[in-house]
Amino acid sequence: MPSLADAVVVIAGASSGIGKASALAFARAGARLVLAARRPEALEAVAAECRQLGAAALAVPTDVTDAAAVQALAEAAIAAHGRIDVWFSNVGTGVIGPYWEAPLALQKRVVETNLFGVLHGAYAVLPHFLRQRRGVLVNMVSMGGWSPTPFAATYAASKYGIRGFSASLRQELARFPDIHVCGVFPALVDTPGLAHGANYSGRAIDPPGPFLTPEAVAEVVVGLARRPRAEVAVGLPASAARLAYGLAPGLTERGVGAAMRGALRRARPDGQSEGAVARPVPTGTGTRSGKPVWHVRGPSLGGIALGGLGLLLGAELLAGALRASPRRR
Repeated sequence: MPSLADAVVVIAGASSGIGKASALAFARAGARLVLAARRPEALEAVAAECRQLGAAALAVPTDVTDAAAVQALAEAAIAAHGRIDVWFSNVGTGVIGPYWEAPLALQKRVVETNLFGVLHGAYAVLPHFLRQRRGVLVNMVSMGGWSPTPFAATYAASKYGIRGFSASLRQELARFPDIHVCGVFPALVDTPGLAHGANYSGRAIDPPGPFLTPEAVAEVVVGLARRPRAEVAVGLPASAARLAYGLAPGLTERGVGAAMRGALRRARPDGQSEGAVARPVPTGTGTRSGKPVWHVRGPSLGGIALGGLGLLLGAELLAGALRASPRRR
């Protein structure tokens, strides 16, 4: 779709962060929007902002863990506009802390939200795409879908699952060249999402950044609607994480684990919180939370660090090859 004028776009998780930024970006491009999230008031506020930009916007309160509710979301879009051109599954949450410390019910909720939310979205929209013989499904993954995320193990499990599901689905749909399944893999993004997660680490979760802006990620999502691609990294740290874990998974695991343990040791003590994992909270309805950000194409301390890790991995691989090679006599 070179032009998004009058394209029908469904966005799940549109009440804040990347979802809200994407809704506004699609509105500026002239798309017709169907927006979903758990919080009716925050969702309607985003829809109103989109209308102020001249776009048609329908708010449909939806919990993506409920398959019937997601099916109703798709039906609402069809009833309003007669078709769906783009479906963006963007809802995500997590639990920070040692896996065994947080209630199992919250860990299950992370999988139900992140992974099953994507499964429910695909199940609801694909029959419409197949009938139309075209459509773009965009699934929000994370650089956590390419490398380990210690102290957020269930989050990592859900993101690895989304990546595998998306890759498998692409092959099932291979005979439909105009139906696309895309995965977006951003590095850390400054959204209210981190504050909405559950925290059972005993420490304040306040990484120093710098972060991507939600608007930078939204720009990538809009670009995928125009020119779909299978997997897109957003930010140098995401690309570096993919390369590092592909080249030397053991070294990457140990490096990320050490970094996370060190960060938690240095963080100030804090209490436990369920965040918004089990139920929505009224706070955090903007796109950003106010942390230091960098442009998607610019350098960052995280990117430099991961670039250095890439060099370290290359040296480790070379040293391993030299150790394994037979000595010349």
